[in-house]
Amino acid sequence: MDAATNGSTPDEALADRPTHLTRHSLQDPELTGMIRQQLSEVIDALIPEMELQREQVLRARRGHERMVAHGAGAKAKLTSADRVLATVLHLRKLAPMDLLGQLFNTTAMTISRAPKDVRPLLEAHDVHLTASTSRFHKPEDVARFPGTDKIKIKPEC
Repeated sequence: MDAATNGSTPDEALADRPTHLTRHSLQDPELTGMIRQQLSEVIDALIPEMELQREQVLRARRGHERMVAHGAGAKAKLTSADRVLATVLHLRKLAPMDLLGQLFNTTAMTISRAPKDVRPLLEAHDVHLTASTSRFHKPEDVARFPGTDKIKIKPEC
């Protein structure tokens, strides 16, 4: 159905479509509170530590060293980079966990685990984030935020 058949203008029809934010748009400095290069450097510094931390937790849970090849078993719902980004957005108090889950195509419970692991690492690297004055409750709110760039609109199926 197009704008002509539903009686709305093309702009209104476009605004009615569901939005899809890319990881690039979620890394916007207006959302993260840091320039992209800083965020990239933080992610690059934290990923090895997060992998080591994950292995230590798994070793403690198993009670012994790994018996199968690294990479075998269940895959993580979020990449390490996404866990850092989700934590940064959470610490900026931009959105409730449910919305962050929607933005990362996972559940609020999965998102809520990330800050527990990532926050101490951010603090150890002297990364301190201030809360944003913006608050979002729907993906469309984030998509319409003036600073967010590279927003894609999903085509209707």
